[in-house]
Amino acid sequence: MRSESSGSESSGPESSEPVADEVGARRSARLRELGHIDDEACRRFTSTIEFAGRKWSAAILLAGIRGARRFTEYRETVTGISDRVLAARLRELEDEGLIERHVRATTPVTIQYTPSTRALQLMELLQPLVEFDAGGAAHRTSMSE
Repeated sequence: MRSESSGSESSGPESSEPVADEVGARRSARLRELGHIDDEACRRFTSTIEFAGRKWSAAILLAGIRGARRFTEYRETVTGISDRVLAARLRELEDEGLIERHVRATTPVTIQYTPSTRALQLMELLQPLVEFDAGGAAHRTSMSE
């Protein structure tokens, strides 16, 4: 909040209003750029982000990136997930091309799940959101105090 001064103006630097106007102009220009996103691309993006945001999807991908390969390793790494949900999510991630399922003809049969190149790309793209949320979490914490 800016306080009004009575009498003569301060001999300090110019008002911060030109800086605020410049920031506002840059923000407006960026919003105009974003407004040109193709509707079909927006629908695909929405579908992708909703899938990535489904409960357990990112945790399963992260477990795979951190080295989980067998079903039991995923179950141990992803705290709280049931076997039924883990099996369903692994199938969904495989259908989306984010997890590769490898069956080895051993006795008993060995099945391994590895993140695909596409999964690594997705996790790299999600990293800025993690960083963005970290700033939001700090903001939410300061607001609640």
